[in-house]
Amino acid sequence: KLSVSRQALAPGISRGGVYYHPRPVSEADLKLMRRIDKPHMEFPFAGRKARKPI
Repeated sequence: KLSVSRQALAPGISRGGVYYHPRPVSEADLKLMRRIDKPHMEFPFAGRKARKPI
C-alpha cells in the first residue's frame, strides 16, 4: 500500500489536489452570480460599453 504522497507523484498530481474537497456554493453566492450573468445572457452581443450598470 502506497502513501498518499507516493500515489500523487505517480500520475503527476499534487498532494493538495488529493486532499481538496470542494465547498458547496452558498445560496447568496448563487444569487449574486445570477445577477452578474443576467445582462450578458440577455444581450450576449453587447460589449461592456453597451450595457447599463446593474
